[in-house]
Amino acid sequence: MIRTEKLTFSIGQFRLDEVSIEMARNEYFVLLGPPGSGKSILLECLCGLRRPAAGRIFVDGRDITREEPRKRGIGYVPQDYALFPHLSVEDNIAFGLRSTQITRTAARGKARQTADMLGIAHLLGRNVAGLSGGEKQRAALARALVKKPKVLLLDEPVCALDEATRQSVCAMLRVLRQELDIAVMHVSHNLEEAFSVADHAAILNAGRIEQAGPLDSLLRKPANEFVARFMRSENILDAQAIGHIPDEHITCVRIGPVQFQIPGRHEGAVKVVIRPEDVIIEKADAPPLPNTFAVQLLASRDFGSFIRAQFTGPPDLVAHLPRTTLAAVAAGPIRARLLVENLCILE
Repeated sequence: MIRTEKLTFSIGQFRLDEVSIEMARNEYFVLLGPPGSGKSILLECLCGLRRPAAGRIFVDGRDITREEPRKRGIGYVPQDYALFPHLSVEDNIAFGLRSTQITRTAARGKARQTADMLGIAHLLGRNVAGLSGGEKQRAALARALVKKPKVLLLDEPVCALDEATRQSVCAMLRVLRQELDIAVMHVSHNLEEAFSVADHAAILNAGRIEQAGPLDSLLRKPANEFVARFMRSENILDAQAIGHIPDEHITCVRIGPVQFQIPGRHEGAVKVVIRPEDVIIEKADAPPLPNTFAVQLLASRDFGSFIRAQFTGPPDLVAHLPRTTLAAVAAGPIRARLLVENLCILE
């Protein structure tokens, strides 16, 4: 549906460097990355607001790199929504149709139809200055959708909304993507938001794509340390391979004074990535199992759905635990056990 080949753009000291991505038809794609990584600039190149220095952009196999924005078949909702404050909601939505040959009456009809689909038909006569954040977001979305684009670009579409509104808008966006049969690229730096909508994702860092693929792949099989840390794998431990189990696909490694067995055959220095939810904390009064070691609780914080607990080892670890687990092991010596089948090794 939409594809870029080595897209390059420079502004000041920043460079979008040979970005190649591909989205399938009817796919919901989330572009992740820290602030300043180039996410918004990439969207502006795709929709025609910025002209790349090199590379190409395709929609349905058609090269649109040099096409005017209005001819690209792309709808775009910027982060600030860019609604016209002197126009009504209806006129804002219909504004995108001015470049077409339809009559003013037909444009108003399409604006009303799109507003009705998004549940804001009752706002058509209102001035945008008096709208809530969620209402402005839907009005901007309606303006982008009224021309029935093939691709919809959303730049931080829910960042300014409260938590409840954010969840409802994300659910609406998923439904719209299915009903309208369009590809959606959604810029965000929020993982919870990404998981609520995305089929696939890519992580952009300093103008380069670090990794792209299904979200579970980015989460469980990060390509490098940057991706692992961005996906909140807080336990990234330096280890040294010290040998292999004969006739088995297992390597013994040392992390500080502790030895572990990890899947695969590895040599030399490696980094062991352990997600916080893959650290099991248990009482130390039972016979020890492989890949266990003594720890002490350093600090904990309640995040509602889990307790984030920090433990000193060595090695030091962070674990995400159910409230009941932390309460059960609060008294007496404890140990950590690693789910080695879920480990990721960076070499």
